[in-house]
Amino acid sequence: MMTPELLRGYAKAEPFRPFRLHLASGRTFDVRHPEMLKILKSSVLVFKINDQTSEMTEEWESISLMLTESVSHLESANK
Repeated sequence: MMTPELLRGYAKAEPFRPFRLHLASGRTFDVRHPEMLKILKSSVLVFKINDQTSEMTEEWESISLMLTESVSHLESANK
């Protein structure tokens, strides 16, 4: 289970490093910018990026923090 405080630590890191949320179901969500998240008490909203414009859309997924197993940093494309 992920706590809101732990997730805030990833979202507010300086400098920000993109990360991936791993759910118990096996699904993953990539967070490439801190504004893609809205962290609530027991869940998190992950906003989607439009692949064609690279901008956030009005679409999001609600994820239970209780079902979030882990977080891992995404590797830079330049490495």
